[in-house]
Amino acid sequence: MMMPSVQQLLIVLLIIVVLFGAKKIPDLAKGLGSGIKNFKKAVKEDDEEITAQNTKIEQDKKESATTTTNETTKA
Repeated sequence: MMMPSVQQLLIVLLIIVVLFGAKKIPDLAKGLGSGIKNFKKAVKEDDEEITAQNTKIEQDKKESATTTTNETTKA
């Protein structure tokens, strides 16, 4: 995969400035940055939720194993 040259990047940047105007570009960049930040936050929250669920499942397994062992010992 080839990287774009500096000349190609400048042409793309010039087209963006012509299409959106110089005043709109900072707003677009701010919106994009905020969107990325919210996405990362949502992914982190989902990861934490999954970790919490896995921890609870492991605890339930340990409790059921302990209960089964205690019931077997009493019988």
